Amino acid sequence: MADLFDLSSNALPHEAKRPLADRCRPVKLTDIIGQQKLVGPSGSLSTMLLTGNLSSIIFWGPPGVGKTTVARLLANETDMYFVQISAIYSGVADLKKQFEAAQIRRRNGVGTLLFVDEIHRFNKSQQDGFLPFMEDGTIVLVGATTENPSFELNPALMSRSQVMVLDRLSLTDLELIGQRAEKEMGKGLPLNGEAREALLEMADGDGRSLLNLAEQAFGWGDGVLNVDQLGERLSKRAAHYDKGGDAHYNLISALHKSVRGSDPDAALYWFARMLEGGEDPRYLARRLTRMAIEDVGLADPQAQNICLQSWQTYERLGSPEGELALAQALLYLALAPKSNAAYAAYKNARVSAKRTGSNSPPKHILNAPTKFMKDQGYGDGYAYDHDQEDGFSGQNYFPDNMSRGVYYLPVERGEERELKKRLDFFAKLRGKKNKSTN
Repeated sequence: MADLFDLSSNALPHEAKRPLADRCRPVKLTDIIGQQKLVGPSGSLSTMLLTGNLSSIIFWGPPGVGKTTVARLLANETDMYFVQISAIYSGVADLKKQFEAAQIRRRNGVGTLLFVDEIHRFNKSQQDGFLPFMEDGTIVLVGATTENPSFELNPALMSRSQVMVLDRLSLTDLELIGQRAEKEMGKGLPLNGEAREALLEMADGDGRSLLNLAEQAFGWGDGVLNVDQLGERLSKRAAHYDKGGDAHYNLISALHKSVRGSDPDAALYWFARMLEGGEDPRYLARRLTRMAIEDVGLADPQAQNICLQSWQTYERLGSPEGELALAQALLYLALAPKSNAAYAAYKNARVSAKRTGSNSPPKHILNAPTKFMKDQGYGDGYAYDHDQEDGFSGQNYFPDNMSRGVYYLPVERGEERELKKRLDFFAKLRGKKNKSTN
């Protein structure tokens, strides 16, 4: 079983049979493209190697950016025995065999770099199983994950590792990888300039995907293809998006903040990205309604109705026509005046209510349906606002032993500007009435 996971040697005897992505794999850390903050002259990995202090590491980044390659090269640079396993295919028995083998190597003076792909797939007990072998130096663990390690990995494992982020490859990085492929193949890609740019876009920041696409293109012969011909032969790679994972939360955060920042174009872009990734439009409808309440609020009360109407329209029309109604609501939200005054007031009132939750209302605003309650003073001194000349009594409605709370602070934007005028008017009138009664 150990041989199944030990990929330190090349199993393919003939160079021609190896995939282009494998043939273009860097042979030293300085060959890595696009991760200079890790492997550059002052990069964190370079510093580790320079000081001879390689600790356990968690690589976090999207697919195809070099996580596995960097782990292999770290083993080469440190003369450690490289073992690669996948959390998808490995269980407790497999881990136990690897730990036992690493202990034997350690007694023979050889260290083990254990690379665990998709490490977030291991459950808590499996992750905890690494800890004693990391602590006593049996292994140097290098884990790779596409998910946010803060959410997916145990705190104990995180505390014993250094998390390093690998970035999505830029178009410039992908161009350099394409040039490396051309050098390996001894010929240029059979594409004109526009088609070449389209190929880089198709890879969507994934170097491995680019090399797989390039390998197909190299097999088309010597004719030069344009962008339309390229599109006929290759399908665009599906965007990296997990409706229950980190990409989901990153994109909805980008969408929400674009709306809050009154940028309709950016909001539409992230909205489209989520739909293209397969997001449920009903989830987006719900989030739009929340934005109307949380970020637009009473600056434009109509925003909430528009969101609810667009949601209802989507339910009536379905896809793909219904998404347009959601897009229109999105544009309205992005361009609406913004206020979180009601949201902030609600939160502050909840905090105050938790702190003073045992205080009774003042007796003058309590109903007195029985004689006993009247005798206790319920309702005494209550001023019926409609009987006042200006329709406002200015009485205290907070508990007697509690200072008056101030929670709602409307802004000078949109419809809330008028509400602020009303609030200021009543505050001034209340002050006059209280002064006259005192």
